Amino acid sequence: MFKKTIIIFLYILIFILLSLVYLTYFGIETKRFNQAIKEKILENNNKINIELNKVKIVLNPVNFTIAVKTKNPDIIVENKKINLKKISANLSLGALFKKEFSIKNAKISTKENNLKEILDVARIIQNSPQLFIIDKMIKAGRVSADIDFNFDDKGKLVKNYNIKGLVKDGKVRLLNKKNISKINLNFDIDDKKYLLENLIIEYEKVKISSRKIKINNKDNFFLFEGDFSSFKGSNNSNLLTLILKNDLKNLGIDKLNFTSNNNFSFKLSKKIKVSNLKINSTIDLHNLIYKKKNDFLKKYISNYDNIIELVDHKIELSLDKKKLAIKGNGKFLIDNNPDKINYEVKSNKDKYNFNSQIELNNVPLKIKLFNYIKKEKVNSSLYLEGLYEKNKKTYLKEIYLKEAENGFKIKGLSLNQDYKINFIEEISLNFLNENKKKNKILLRKNKKNYELSGKSFDGTYLLNELLNSENEGNPINILNKFNSIVKINLTKVFIDDVNYLNNLSGILKFKKSNLKTADLKAHFPKNRKLTFTIKTNQMDEKITTLFSEYAKPLVQRYKFIKGFEEGNIDFQSVKKQNISNSQLKIYDFKLKEVPALTKILTLASLQGIADLLTGEGIRFNEFDMKFKNEKKVMTIEEVYAIGPAISVLMDGYVQPNELISLRGTLVPATTLNKVVGSIPFLGNILVGKKVGEGVFGVSFKIKGPPKNLKTTVNPIKTLTPRFITRTLEKIKKAN
Repeated sequence: MFKKTIIIFLYILIFILLSLVYLTYFGIETKRFNQAIKEKILENNNKINIELNKVKIVLNPVNFTIAVKTKNPDIIVENKKINLKKISANLSLGALFKKEFSIKNAKISTKENNLKEILDVARIIQNSPQLFIIDKMIKAGRVSADIDFNFDDKGKLVKNYNIKGLVKDGKVRLLNKKNISKINLNFDIDDKKYLLENLIIEYEKVKISSRKIKINNKDNFFLFEGDFSSFKGSNNSNLLTLILKNDLKNLGIDKLNFTSNNNFSFKLSKKIKVSNLKINSTIDLHNLIYKKKNDFLKKYISNYDNIIELVDHKIELSLDKKKLAIKGNGKFLIDNNPDKINYEVKSNKDKYNFNSQIELNNVPLKIKLFNYIKKEKVNSSLYLEGLYEKNKKTYLKEIYLKEAENGFKIKGLSLNQDYKINFIEEISLNFLNENKKKNKILLRKNKKNYELSGKSFDGTYLLNELLNSENEGNPINILNKFNSIVKINLTKVFIDDVNYLNNLSGILKFKKSNLKTADLKAHFPKNRKLTFTIKTNQMDEKITTLFSEYAKPLVQRYKFIKGFEEGNIDFQSVKKQNISNSQLKIYDFKLKEVPALTKILTLASLQGIADLLTGEGIRFNEFDMKFKNEKKVMTIEEVYAIGPAISVLMDGYVQPNELISLRGTLVPATTLNKVVGSIPFLGNILVGKKVGEGVFGVSFKIKGPPKNLKTTVNPIKTLTPRFITRTLEKIKKAN
């Protein structure tokens, strides 16, 4: 009996062992637990239902649990279905026998599901403002995942869960209505920690990849850290627009192509607001086209065609909150001519500190004020250091232009937003200009005033500006609210290609960028004096005077007069509200050629005088011109010139580059001699002592565009009383 009992016990033990082995390695499939599982799920959340096939049960004798597995189940939430590959769970046998919650952990593997439907299900189970916003942003995509849950003894989900999976062909619409599409990535999610790997997306046709992005949930915000790279050949303008928060078109950037490797971090609030953005980048800038009209650059770079192109630049970029730092080097092209540049820019909000070294070997430069021209294919370099404040001003701490032996140094140059000069601390110039004139001068600020000194300066352009009536007293139209006194002390100043002044000294006083007062003195060679003054009286009349014992270099500026010799010049002008009344007098001079006057003489058959004018020249005792300038029209009230051979009386008007209209009387000296010899017998002047003798001269008219003047001449038998009166006045004054 005992033996049979032992045998039965052994059979039972073997059966149990075999059953345990079978359950451990093969398990059993059954549907007996399906309804219990559904009820348990509904008990925890009545919105969730599950469709199960056969459930496979596998024993784990080591930790006294059983593993429950099922394939191809579906989770249903309010008629929305999530397709799964399998579900497995570990149940505690002890808890199961005690009829307590027995699931220790559960694993779910999903098939590919629509990402939008997953979010809909998540919102049904547990909605939140964040899920609502994310649901509105996500437009497409497929997702599959492996989910690992752990439960406590009371059946509550503990925080050490893990979700791994991948997203394919995702699409997100951002709050700025831009799209992120073609999203592909792997994800690994733990409680409050999210890891995205091997990410590839496309933003506004820009392809971006990332090896790793970490997201930490900090309760009040999400902290993002990671890297991303852009692909070569993408249009990256939109990517840079997103980072800099500025439309590149507004910055003048017309085309942009680059690749980059970037590390970044930022905070994202629960309301989807970005803050504390930090980016460190290495950028290969393949091509950038800056296309914007810039009159300032055009003024100094003659071939600037409103386009600057950057090619093959290596750039390091760092962005920390509102602080931006850029350091780079490469080539730039103006008019398709390449040169090199390196640069560094640091910004904080709307302030930009910058410095740059620029090769200008292929860039033609023109500084009109100094008559300086640097031609193409001439090596030169430019160093810039300064500060730019957006929509306010530019402060250039230092500018240094070097070309062979020529050097231009400027320190402390302040420009307003229209690139007009607010002030300058110092200018040091040492160069040879286009006229082959040596310029060596120093302008230095002393408190609010300036001192200009030097050994040699070509002032041709500056003098032309001072004498230009349309310039409203401003020698250079690049000053902004300039209120200073400039003291001048220059050893030698050229006023044209040949003529120069010695020891030019005096002062210039500016008010609101207008030259209000000037008092300059100098000497031509042979100690011939020159004085120039401007005074503004209490009635706001600007009175300008110029006197020179050497008139030739001043008169020969006018292209229609050639062969001017000798003479003194005396000029005075009174100007108010852009209307000037002026008088110009020239004494004791000789003319060799005046084309208009020569033509009149020839047409009047006074060939002898015409030949004299084009040969040895005609001498004049005095030239007196009264004229008025208003709204770019010069009205000549009277021009009267008298000399031993000929005298002229004329009036009219001139519209520069448009129309010239002059009329007058020309009388040979033989007639004037008769006038002088006949005083006081006026009747003999008008009638003559002999038959047919009479007084004669020439009346003329000159009219038309400057390059197509028409001249008409009519002989006159009797001089006008006005001509006789003016002649007698001059003769009386001379005597």
